Amino acid sequence: MKDKRPNFLFIFMDDMGWRDLACTGSTFYESPNIDRLCRESMQFSNAYASCPVCSPSRASFLTGRCPARLGVTDWIDMSGQCHPLKGKVIDAPYIKHLPRESVTLAQVLKDAGYATWHVGKWHLGDTEYYPDKFGFEVNIGGCSWGHPNQGYFAPYGISTLTEGEPGEYLTDRITDEAIRLIQQKDDRPFFMNLCHYAVHTPIQVKDEDREKFEKKAKELGLDKQIAIVEGEEMHTEDKAGMRVQRRILQSDPSYAAMIWNLDQNIGRLLDALEESGKAENTVVVFTSDNGGLATAEGSPTCNLPAREGKGWMMEGGVRVPLLIKYPGVVKAGSRCDIPVITMDFFPTFLELAGLPQEKELHKDGISIAPLLKGKRIGERPLFWHYPHYGNQGGVPGSSVLYGQYKLIESLEDFSVQLYDLAVDFSEQYNIAEEYPEIVERLRFMLHGWQKDIGAKIPEKNEE
Repeated sequence: MKDKRPNFLFIFMDDMGWRDLACTGSTFYESPNIDRLCRESMQFSNAYASCPVCSPSRASFLTGRCPARLGVTDWIDMSGQCHPLKGKVIDAPYIKHLPRESVTLAQVLKDAGYATWHVGKWHLGDTEYYPDKFGFEVNIGGCSWGHPNQGYFAPYGISTLTEGEPGEYLTDRITDEAIRLIQQKDDRPFFMNLCHYAVHTPIQVKDEDREKFEKKAKELGLDKQIAIVEGEEMHTEDKAGMRVQRRILQSDPSYAAMIWNLDQNIGRLLDALEESGKAENTVVVFTSDNGGLATAEGSPTCNLPAREGKGWMMEGGVRVPLLIKYPGVVKAGSRCDIPVITMDFFPTFLELAGLPQEKELHKDGISIAPLLKGKRIGERPLFWHYPHYGNQGGVPGSSVLYGQYKLIESLEDFSVQLYDLAVDFSEQYNIAEEYPEIVERLRFMLHGWQKDIGAKIPEKNEE
């Protein structure tokens, strides 16, 4: 008898900003296939990553736990050359792998009879912490790397990916591997953790794709407009004298080409899912691990009107696109404005699969299955703790979002910023002095949460 439980296709992008798609507001990038997915999905207008950088968000998706509870609070630097960063304080210590004792979503689904596949970026530790150690039957392309160290064109040098023909493009190849798995004969439902390396740097694209957007940029006059403005000095000793480079306009042809190629591949993948006959019983989730790269390292994209980007506690650093398609359950073309966060996927997938909740495992996530069915859930606070200097200019901080108010506490000097996102989405007006009672209430919530999860606080730099 065929298993009627749904398949799960989780598409996890790397560094894709919340406005990097036409369906989420871009007027320069083109994403017709993902736009089609959007029309068939529920679009979440207030979706958040659990951290402004990658590894912590990936760990929290798999475990249903916030990064600070896990101890994985920054991107995993296997070399140790980039940590700890030092400014007014010294980066807090963190774990550089997914904790061995973690019981992941993949393991729970595997134990329940699911085929479990990881395809693409992993970045959660070295060999002994690869996907096969955490419930995945298949690992294609997942290793300790956070980006393609040898570039997007073969030879890739990825130990867990059979080498491609010279010139093969990585996003194409990752998609080919995902399609092959979907097309194979297997009566079990599947969970695919599809983690494209795109759109992380290096920004490398096919010539014809770049030329398409160079032409478009000229037609729109974007090539004549100021795209990047120089900002304040970086806050760390290793970047002394360097300044933040803020992109204020989506106009980079190469980044647009990267989005375009990705979109073509998402289209191929969704078409293959349809052709396999599995689409009607598959939950498709499309999201990102953190905000777009907008203030350093080439600043390829712009998240405005959300402020800043990857590596920052502001909205541009943690706000991400989120589309969820589930035929027969999710109303096509619907929208949801309830805030949701990375840890919520674990309990949501369990509920949709008809499995019991594992609250001791996914301590920090809640099931958002009611939202997918057009219902509401109770208001709750969302928390972040990033006790590190971002490579992109951000400073260590913690924050809480509750209702329309967002409080950010600096972990350099414990000063606070308060924003009313209902009227100040761009976080331009710090109203902390005007509303001390709101500051006090949110700070109390934040500090209580920090204590509960054992959050580490950076030490002062006495040097």
